[in-house]
Amino acid sequence: MNLPNALTLGRIFLVPLLVVVLLTKFEAELVFGVPKEVLGAAIFGLAALTDWLDGYLARRRNEITQFGQMMDPLADKLLITAALVSLVQMGRAETWMVAIILGRELAVTVLRSLAHGRGLPMPASRLGKLKMVLQVVAVLLLILGSRVWLFDVLGQLALWLVLVTAVTSAVRYYRRFRILTEPNVADFESARDRRARDERASVGRGAAAG
Repeated sequence: MNLPNALTLGRIFLVPLLVVVLLTKFEAELVFGVPKEVLGAAIFGLAALTDWLDGYLARRRNEITQFGQMMDPLADKLLITAALVSLVQMGRAETWMVAIILGRELAVTVLRSLAHGRGLPMPASRLGKLKMVLQVVAVLLLILGSRVWLFDVLGQLALWLVLVTAVTSAVRYYRRFRILTEPNVADFESARDRRARDERASVGRGAAAG
């Protein structure tokens, strides 16, 4: 257990706390003297910060482990799923949009797992990383949107951008998976030509021998 992995586990432990703060109806307006939306945004922001920090520290300290490579994307998916589902329950996000975004996350995760199982490289794309950044921004704005109307407008816009980038990146992942798994046409034709030459040579040697 190193520091990057500890941060990853800490992000997972923050997930239920985030859900409790966002969805619990407190009698008072404040939780520990802070509006619950602000506290929820702070918890989510801290969790999102650990997502960047654990990867940075793992690379800088050369502490990349198989456990971290497995748990880090899982922690990300749990955090985003919990936040988006909570926003739906709060009436801050459209159910159909969240369903598409989370469905995309599941589909791409399965696709990348299949590629990994076949020993094929399928790293996170730039568009996928942009989608993650937009998700963090959208969630933060939507959590705070109930108190500041401008945040709500910007959050809805950011969520639409998340939807577009999510679908677009999913299509690109699928195309890349097809390219990696389909036989290379050029290699197939080269092998076919070699077999044809070998057959002609064999016939020629047979005729010469006869």
